[in-house]
Amino acid sequence: MKLIFEESAAGRHTEYLPEPDIPAVEPDFRPRQKKLRLPELSEVQVDRHYTALAKETRGVNGGFYPLGSCTMKYNPPVNEAAAALPGFASVHPLQPDETVQGCLEVMRQTEAYLAEITGMDAISLQPAAGAHGEFTGLLLIKAYHRAKGDAGRTKILVPDSAHGTNPASAAMAGFEVVNIPSDADGYVDLEELKKAAGPDTAGLMLTNPNTVGLFDPNIEAITRTVHEAGGLNYYDGANLNAIMGIVRPGDMGFDVVHLNLHKTFATPHGGGGPGSGPVGCKAFLRGFLPGIRVEENGGLLRRGEAAARIGDVRSFGSNFGVVVKALAYLLSIGREGVPRTAANAVLNANYLMNRLKGLYPMAFDATCMHEFVMTLEPLKQEIGVSAMDVAKALLDYGIHPPTMYFPLIVHEALMVEPTETETRETLDAAAEAFRAILEDARRDPEQMHGRPLTTRIRRPDEVKAARKPVVRYDFGD
Repeated sequence: MKLIFEESAAGRHTEYLPEPDIPAVEPDFRPRQKKLRLPELSEVQVDRHYTALAKETRGVNGGFYPLGSCTMKYNPPVNEAAAALPGFASVHPLQPDETVQGCLEVMRQTEAYLAEITGMDAISLQPAAGAHGEFTGLLLIKAYHRAKGDAGRTKILVPDSAHGTNPASAAMAGFEVVNIPSDADGYVDLEELKKAAGPDTAGLMLTNPNTVGLFDPNIEAITRTVHEAGGLNYYDGANLNAIMGIVRPGDMGFDVVHLNLHKTFATPHGGGGPGSGPVGCKAFLRGFLPGIRVEENGGLLRRGEAAARIGDVRSFGSNFGVVVKALAYLLSIGREGVPRTAANAVLNANYLMNRLKGLYPMAFDATCMHEFVMTLEPLKQEIGVSAMDVAKALLDYGIHPPTMYFPLIVHEALMVEPTETETRETLDAAAEAFRAILEDARRDPEQMHGRPLTTRIRRPDEVKAARKPVVRYDFGD
């Protein structure tokens, strides 16, 4: 497929704008020294180009997308329609409060629902993405300890199965990261945690269910250990889809939580973004939250500045359109739909895991929650076929590969998360694809290194693509 610049031809264009009915004014100051080089195409060329790109895109709307740890669930178009309503899409954050009453109600209602689901007392919608929410939550913890005059708490405890953003966020917030190992069953090693927790502990970062898809049975002992050491507990909400409406982080002993609206609450992920990572906290941390507070005053909703002793973490209040989509999702599934969603996500994951158990070794032989992790290390040692080979081969079956080589504690890992929105027939087809790929691998291991066979681009040099990406068009001058 050609790049849009390669389709360009000088002088080709389509004009719909009428001639101006007022005199044209040329600015005195021209910061651009050269003419902006935009591609020149007819309307039909532009339409065909972007239609072709859309056909090449793999997304949840186009097929099974079991990307572990990412919760790639279906995004209902009604959410998009709600966010596109003129009263939401055409507002400006500097408008007077009396002109944006509906928007303020959306924010207030969303905060209330998220607080109820997580067991928190206050929510800030300001963080713009999941890792941004992590960073914000850690700033709350840091500010809390400093306000108490406890500046010696400089360490954040992070399990070795954590999302990679956890230690990165902790380091960015100025903490020293202390790695806590997992035990043989995939849970936090409680004895090692007790050894690490002490007077220099600022807090613990943890997601439960964890990144191998297991709910830690010692969760209350874990959070109690950190509290007894004087630290706070931070909940990474990336895996909330498995438990929402069934158990709340606040009831497990967590003090701070971030949520991924682009995961759990069915707003678009990745290129369909932007994201949104609201942060919640217990009442004693409320004064540290950034953003605005929506309160009723004189019969109207008003925006008030939060105490925000950590300062704002972005401009204005939130990625508002994403908040609208999340609220539309919650209103559509209702109170009963929240736990039903979690239950179906767990059911689908366990169904597919049990379909694959006899074919691929599971990293941990236990009932999973939202996802499960397979290890292809025995297959690689036996015939040289890796997790990457199997993942790439799935593309030939119209299936987006699961997460590869994560978590790091599992060698040759494939992490599969079906989500609640997939049918039994889709899961059966996925299981059949995994079976067929395994048969191909045993019959001809060498051909697996060249998969996929049916995609426009076969297997690129991923190291080169990461280290030497080509991100601009070369005009040759």
